[in-house]
Amino acid sequence: MSLRKLFYCLLALSISIPALAQEKTGNFTVDFETFSLENGLQVILHQDKSDPVVAVALTVHVGSAREKEGRTGFAHLFEHLLFLESENLGKGGLDKLSARIGGSGANGSTSRDRTNYFQTVPSDALEKMIWAEADKLGFFINTVTEPVLAKEKQVVKNEKRQNYDNRPYGHTFYVIDRNLYPKGHPYHWQVIGSLEDLQNASLQDVKDFYNKWYVPNNVILTISGDFDKEQAKEWVHKYFDEIPKGPQIERLEKQMVSLEKTKKLYHEDNFAKLPELTLAWPSVYSYHEDTYALEILSNYMADGKNAPLYKKLVEEEKLSANVYMFNYTSELAGQLMVQVRAYDSKDLDSVQKAIQETFTNFEKNGIPEKDLKRIKAGLETSFYNSISSVLGKGFQLAQYQIFANDPNYINKEVEKLLAVTPEDVMRVYNKYIRGKNYVATSFVPKDQLELALENSEKAEVVEEKIIEGAEDEVNPNQQATYKKTPSNFDRSIEPPYHGKPELNIPDIWEMNLPSGMKVLGITNKEVPLVQFSLEIKGGQLLEKPAKAGISNMLAELMTKGTAKRTPAELEEAIELLGASIYINAETEKITISGNTLSKNYSETIELVKEILLEPRWDQKEFELIKQQTLSQLQQEKGDPNSIAQNEFKKLIYGEKNILSYNELGTPETVNNISLEDLQNYYEENLSPLASSFLVVGAIEKDRALAPVRAISANWPPKNIDFPEITEIRSPEKSKIYFYDVPGAKQSVFAFGSPALSATHEDFYPAEVMNYRLGGGGFASRLTQELREGKGYTYGIRSRFIDRSYIGPFMISSGVRTNITYEAAELVRDILKEYPSTFSQEDLDVTKSYMIKSNARRFETLGAKLNMLREINDYGYEYDFIKNRESKVEELNVLDIQDLARKYVNPEKMYYLIVGDAETQLEKLEDLGYGKPILLNPDNAEN
Repeated sequence: MSLRKLFYCLLALSISIPALAQEKTGNFTVDFETFSLENGLQVILHQDKSDPVVAVALTVHVGSAREKEGRTGFAHLFEHLLFLESENLGKGGLDKLSARIGGSGANGSTSRDRTNYFQTVPSDALEKMIWAEADKLGFFINTVTEPVLAKEKQVVKNEKRQNYDNRPYGHTFYVIDRNLYPKGHPYHWQVIGSLEDLQNASLQDVKDFYNKWYVPNNVILTISGDFDKEQAKEWVHKYFDEIPKGPQIERLEKQMVSLEKTKKLYHEDNFAKLPELTLAWPSVYSYHEDTYALEILSNYMADGKNAPLYKKLVEEEKLSANVYMFNYTSELAGQLMVQVRAYDSKDLDSVQKAIQETFTNFEKNGIPEKDLKRIKAGLETSFYNSISSVLGKGFQLAQYQIFANDPNYINKEVEKLLAVTPEDVMRVYNKYIRGKNYVATSFVPKDQLELALENSEKAEVVEEKIIEGAEDEVNPNQQATYKKTPSNFDRSIEPPYHGKPELNIPDIWEMNLPSGMKVLGITNKEVPLVQFSLEIKGGQLLEKPAKAGISNMLAELMTKGTAKRTPAELEEAIELLGASIYINAETEKITISGNTLSKNYSETIELVKEILLEPRWDQKEFELIKQQTLSQLQQEKGDPNSIAQNEFKKLIYGEKNILSYNELGTPETVNNISLEDLQNYYEENLSPLASSFLVVGAIEKDRALAPVRAISANWPPKNIDFPEITEIRSPEKSKIYFYDVPGAKQSVFAFGSPALSATHEDFYPAEVMNYRLGGGGFASRLTQELREGKGYTYGIRSRFIDRSYIGPFMISSGVRTNITYEAAELVRDILKEYPSTFSQEDLDVTKSYMIKSNARRFETLGAKLNMLREINDYGYEYDFIKNRESKVEELNVLDIQDLARKYVNPEKMYYLIVGDAETQLEKLEDLGYGKPILLNPDNAEN
């Protein structure tokens, strides 16, 4: 875990006895209180009254490092199991509860060393959450039966296929960790585990794991947000006190590693289109004294235009579009890594040579003081960003308590980071990199072994074979019986709500400047930050098909220096302010957005002005961006998810429509674009008359406007002609389209049709209708039936994509390959039945979620900025959230059914599947929509 994530975490005081703590960083103070129950449960409370929400997190000190080889993946499997059912919440557990109370959605994550479960809910539901979390810890394991375990194994295996087996470079860390950490080391295997181990896990194995690790004395409960402290303590005692303490659990000893020799390994990657080199040296565990200098070393060597590795590999040698270096630390050990995805056909020996030459040069020159200052400057902003939500504070409190185990560590960490000197950076370089053995992996495209490092050995990678009927079907309706755990009160009674959170819509101020630019702002002083976005209407919409991708290239080039500053000088000026400035091209706009300390706002916007109005038009940077774009397009050819997105747009909008193009363009159009084309696009299509400046944070209106007025006064307005969007219609009859990726371990679905624009009066009602179909996460039918019922997928969702023109309704998922037909058939049937089966109960749950979840709408600066964006893009009223509450209340079951029939018609839909044609294509004709159309019959792009 990187220092940036950990450095500004908030540390709880020792919780062996009740304590009250205040930690200070600069002028910012965070109050929290900690105490322990007799059973060992550690509790951290942090009050934040700024929004009517509260985050509850349960963190268990167990991850994959506490597993045994041959029984891997258990910690992560439990993360899944604990959401399914508990004795008193019943089937669906937290997922059903979350939908009713307007929560953010029950979620969790697993690392090498801990598993956490978390959710943010309206403050009136805190007792319900404490009740639910206690049920997980003390009243859960009896609900895990053979059928439950069998189904969830399939879900986890689908997650592994989606995130590791069916994507480019997905096995990199598997190869690194198996060779960096010796057999028997807790980090030798992956957190996800192996398919074989998951399949072999018995019910008794699962219960033994739970009974050993899921005990109060191995758990931290964190409550952060708007709540009454004494009342919360009372509820914690009520629901957790009687859960028995488990056996004493000793901390694991640190297990740092060393290598006797350098290991070079290669793997032919079925999905990779570019060669990738990864180097890994043994490093240090989290909070080791060398962590701080190693983080700064990594940042200096690879991050940004000033980084030596970037200058050498990207700018001078033109070997790659980017280079990454990071210090990945965990509780017991760590690894220092350099990763480079080279351009097409580049030999990885040349990449390694360039890396070594850069290191040799560093040995002579070290890190300059100004770069050390620049790197440290961004940390203050990172700190405030890390605590911008109550959930973030809760995470960080638990993280420090588990891994630092030191009541004052945040003070020590600040001191140690700020004390890092150039000599420290050189010392850790010499200690961990110079002349040291490492693991090197070469992941190369199929049949391009000549690109791998010389003298590399074949890596051991276990790849699943596609076998029809390889996994048993699961009966989701099978009823399980189990003996309930006794309690001293009736836990089956759900606690009541307490109070009613008020929906406090932030005050919005507005100004129209003489140039025609509109400014919208919200003043909010919770943290000393400002976020902003200059939104310039146009983007891809103003492109010509022959020059598709030009707005993306312009956006990339605008950050590469100004008339006054070189690219490196511009980057340095931004970083010295502790700020970030990004430019993105989208389908309907180009945005210049950023994040800065309030005290540095004016200086940051001055740089925005310079970027916008004084472009550099650097030919060298333009050629570099063109090369990087072509490389990215090449990468996407091997990624089934990117293929699905790109092919789906072609089906929706038709190949002649500019909206059907990849926003990056195509290799042909990118090669057609010149620097003069970018200059012409800039002159013709960027105007304050089509622009709005959005700003939120710790800044008053007058101070926010001052530097924006300077942009407006120096930016000549011009009228822009926006093209008419051709009317887009659904197909008269559904058709199946298939894109072949030989050997794919999953089939990626993109099903849908043109629907409606975000400005249409039915758009929000349609979103309400979609909540129970596929927009409500675990509360949706698609998830319940395909994931929870059948185990076909790790995740599936449906949504209406918001655009000012007609956007599509889209269903997206990745399903295991050998049930492609069955999954597609089930999706079709759910869509067919949805209008006639949507019930009053479905409507009640939907209304409860849609209204109650509004309490979470404005918690962070990002959420407030997004609200301004919706108002600006679609002409919504300032109080559109309250208006939507009224609309939700007015909807009835018949309204929802009519909306479903109108906008979600499975008989007039494109069914796009990206997968293995050899094993899956033929069966799809049985869906009843004719013979599937193979989009790449000669497989020319593979």
